Amino acid sequence: MFTGLIETVGEIAEVHASPGGYRLRIRTPLASDLAQGDSLAVNGVCLTVIAADRDEVHADIGPETARVTTLGSLRRQQRVNLERSLRADGRVGGHFVQGHVDATGVVEDTRSDGDSHWLTISFDRDLAPYLIRKGSIAVEGVSLTIARLGEGVFDVMIIPFTWANTSLSSLNAGDRVNIECDMIGKYVARSLELADANAVRADFKV
Repeated sequence: MFTGLIETVGEIAEVHASPGGYRLRIRTPLASDLAQGDSLAVNGVCLTVIAADRDEVHADIGPETARVTTLGSLRRQQRVNLERSLRADGRVGGHFVQGHVDATGVVEDTRSDGDSHWLTISFDRDLAPYLIRKGSIAVEGVSLTIARLGEGVFDVMIIPFTWANTSLSSLNAGDRVNIECDMIGKYVARSLELADANAVRADFKV
């Protein structure tokens, strides 16, 4: 479990392809505080630390993760958002983020607004039931608020601190991003879906 509050931005030192997917080597000051088996969110994707030394972390990406997230297209020297898993005694300053990406979106536009910046992101229509205006969403692992919601697109505003301390500032139109919808919203939508299904079955029996 994560919060979507990025601790630091790491740098991809190596992406090594293997029959089972990819092995990542990430340079980060968090390495000294991580151990084998720990969870680490990389651009919003929960990975397991395979090895960690003084300044680098190693993690594997499986074939499915490479297909459904942007991690399969990472390149050397690319900046990535990093967050360690939430401690039981920690504060949840963002929102509950599982590190289980629902889909990838596409950056349609970036624009400045004073010292802040807007991102317009298009998304798969299947995600529409889980998105609400002023609701929470994780983009590249960053906890954000949906400011505007349209047909297949949403806007988020990035404050100066987040812009300066995450990899969002390196995004350009056309870039793919990892999206994770709010967990609470997904449970509510699933409950309503099951309730409707049960109602249909009850009507059929009558």
